[in-house]
Amino acid sequence: MVKKIILVIVAILIVITIGSSLYTVNYNDAAIVKEFGKAVKVVTEPGLHFKVPYIQDVQPIYIGSRIYDIPQSDVITRDKKSMIADDYVIWTVRDVIKYYQTLGGVSARAEERIDAAVYNATKNIISSMTQDEVIAARGIELTNMITTESNSDISGYGIEIKMAEIKALDLPEDNKAAVYERMISERGNIAAGYTAKGEAEAQKIRNETDKQVTITLANAEKEAETLTAEGEAEYMRILSDAYNDADKAEFYNFIRSLDALKASLKGTDKTLILDRDSEIAKILYGGDLGSADDMVFPVIEQTQQPEDAEEAVTEE
Repeated sequence: MVKKIILVIVAILIVITIGSSLYTVNYNDAAIVKEFGKAVKVVTEPGLHFKVPYIQDVQPIYIGSRIYDIPQSDVITRDKKSMIADDYVIWTVRDVIKYYQTLGGVSARAEERIDAAVYNATKNIISSMTQDEVIAARGIELTNMITTESNSDISGYGIEIKMAEIKALDLPEDNKAAVYERMISERGNIAAGYTAKGEAEAQKIRNETDKQVTITLANAEKEAETLTAEGEAEYMRILSDAYNDADKAEFYNFIRSLDALKASLKGTDKTLILDRDSEIAKILYGGDLGSADDMVFPVIEQTQQPEDAEEAVTEE
C-alpha cells in the first residue's frame, strides 16, 4: 500500500517536472529564458521547447509591429507660428535582451520612452522650419525626419520606431483663416502659371499648324499652276497638230464656225449680219459667194388676198 502511494507521488512529480520543462513560443513572439532572474538566452523559433525545470523560467516578449497613438502637442515654428501636431508611431522590439534589461520587457514603459522621443523630435524639427516649410514638407519627408531623430533617442532600449508620422498637423483657430487665405493665393498663382504655360504651348501649336497649312496651300497652288501650264501646253500642242494638217484645219474651222453660230443665235428675235467671206456665210449658202454683184439672195414673196374674198369669208 505504501509502495503504491510512493509510486503515485513519484508519477505526479514526474508529470509536474515534465510539464514545467516544456514551453511554447508563438508566432511573432520571442521567449527569454531566465535563470534566477537573469536572461541567459532568447528563443524566437515558434513551437515547443525545453528548459531546465525549477531553475529556468520563460518570459514571452511580443516582437511584432505595434501601433501607439501619441497625444496632441503644441509646437512652435521657426517664424514663431503655433501649430498642433498629432502623431502616431509603429514600433517593434529589435533587441530582446536589451529590451528586457532596460525596460523589463514592459510595453507601457517602452511607450513612455517613445512618447518623449517622438515629441522631442517633432518639436525640434518643426522649430527649425518656417510654417510654410512645414506645410510643404508634410507627408513622407516630414515623417522620415521625425522617425530618424526619434530612433536616435531610443536606440539604447532595444526598440525601433518603424514610422513616426504626423496624422494631423493643424493650426490654432486664431491664425487658421489667415494661413488658409495665403495658401489659396499661392495655389491660385500656381494655377495661373500652369494656365499661362498651357496657353503659350497652345499658341505655339496653333502657329505651327498655321505654318504647315500655309506651306501645304502654297505647294498645292504651285502644283495646280504646274498642272494648268502642262494642260495648256498640251492643248496648244494638240491645236498645233490640228492646224499642221489641211484636212484637220478645215474640219476644226468648220466646228469652230458652228459653235460660233450656235452661240450667236441663242434667244429670240436675233439678226445675224455676216461678211460674205466668213465661214458661216459659206456654210449657210453652200460654198464661195463670189463678188457682191453675183450674190443671189432668196426672195420672200407675200401673196395678197383680194378684199372681196375676205368679205366673202366674213359673210359666210
